[in-house]
Amino acid sequence: MQDALAIHRRLLAHQIHHEIVRLPRVLTCFDDLPEVLGVPARTCVGVSVFETTVRGVREPVAVIGSVATPPKPAAVGALLGAQRVKPASAFLVNAATDYAAGLVGPLLLPERLTVLIDQRLIDGTDPDEFVYTATGERSTVVRLRAIHLFALVDAKPVDLTGHGRTG
Repeated sequence: MQDALAIHRRLLAHQIHHEIVRLPRVLTCFDDLPEVLGVPARTCVGVSVFETTVRGVREPVAVIGSVATPPKPAAVGALLGAQRVKPASAFLVNAATDYAAGLVGPLLLPERLTVLIDQRLIDGTDPDEFVYTATGERSTVVRLRAIHLFALVDAKPVDLTGHGRTG
């Protein structure tokens, strides 16, 4: 399972300034980040994992987005042309991401996993702004500049507003 130490090592290897923040109380899921940290929800980045069925094939899809504007299954399904989309089970999240369910971070996701990033997150975040994201642990998060996060994630930018734009 991924954790704060693995993320810290990856960021050090890329010489990216960051901070592993110890939380005053434990998280149950990344949606709790704004409340626990006392920061705006738009500065908290999470990963939602969906189980999709496209042309009869079921597979997990991870979507990186802001806690303020979480991806809707219907928008993900429309984008992918999926017959069915539902939030992934905890077992599937753990198996597909190497993270604890509810605490999936956008860094160190497996290459075999389809990863999308919500264009609203990219457009709505100043590149020099600090963002917070899960580490896979209930008691820590990582704080880094948005530009560094966007540079490190291997994800396809997509429009999840329903207007059909993809990056």
